[in-house]
Amino acid sequence: MPTVLLSAPYMLPFVERFKVVFDHYGIDLLIPDVHERMEEAHILEYAGQFDGTICGDDRYSEAVIRQCLPRLKVISKWGTGIDSINKIFAESVGIMVGNTPNAFTLPVSDSVMGYVLAFARRQPWMDRAIRSGVWEKIPGRSLSECTLGVIGVGNIGKAVIRRAKGFGMRMLGNDIIPIASDFIIENRVEMVGLEELLAQADFISLNCDLNPSSFHIINAHTLEWVTSHAVLINTARGALVDEPALVTALQSGQLNGAALDVFEVEPLPPDSPLREMENVMLASHNSNSSPSAWERVHWNTIRNLLQGLHIEHADLEDLQRKYARFD
Repeated sequence: MPTVLLSAPYMLPFVERFKVVFDHYGIDLLIPDVHERMEEAHILEYAGQFDGTICGDDRYSEAVIRQCLPRLKVISKWGTGIDSINKIFAESVGIMVGNTPNAFTLPVSDSVMGYVLAFARRQPWMDRAIRSGVWEKIPGRSLSECTLGVIGVGNIGKAVIRRAKGFGMRMLGNDIIPIASDFIIENRVEMVGLEELLAQADFISLNCDLNPSSFHIINAHTLEWVTSHAVLINTARGALVDEPALVTALQSGQLNGAALDVFEVEPLPPDSPLREMENVMLASHNSNSSPSAWERVHWNTIRNLLQGLHIEHADLEDLQRKYARFD
């Protein structure tokens, strides 16, 4: 009977619902105590005890993977991003790494536009003012008056641009790979260098993968290029932003505001200066929130796990139809 370490935070609350599926395939579960992710030391406590894992952003470094050999056969990531997994090393030693590409394009791009609207129309600040007894006309902007800069024009970046187009925004894009000309023409996107984008954008949306070229792409140097009325939105990966540099820019007025769903350290530490800033909106790495999207990822993550364990699963779709829930 194979044993699976199930540590994905989005799946743990529903483990009882899926237990019948794991039982059906003869899988025994190890369920650790996980709040946000498993760091290396935590995973090593279970090294050698499991054949596969369904994980979140757990730190599967080369050192961790080595200690999990030869038993570990598959790392099935719940979600899309696999920057916390050393995929190259894992596959070099015969471990399958699975994920769900394009899983959260719609809810994440919706979240980006929610932040853009909140800052442009100032609703959170007007609400707080009224509740505190202040009747004030806080100036807002129409999105048709604003420029949106999208760093990373992949699936989510494209979805953000399509939504922004409906509001009449001027749109700038930046990416390290060429973007199809038909998309650029159809959506009236100007592809520009990073400095030009940061210098012109009223809203800067980070939608790129985390890799060596994008680590701390927003830092003390690049923040010198932004306009003082700009707002930074990060719904991608925390490490795209050098947080101390961001804090300094916000405190000095070099940057007008920020909306952050992801952070370098998660959960956000209690002593983070970001918690005290009135010009910052914070969230708990939850821009992917969507019952239907989550449900699709649950089942695809199980499918990847079964594939990596070489378990026949032709009947998985029947089980999905029987046990899937979208509420």
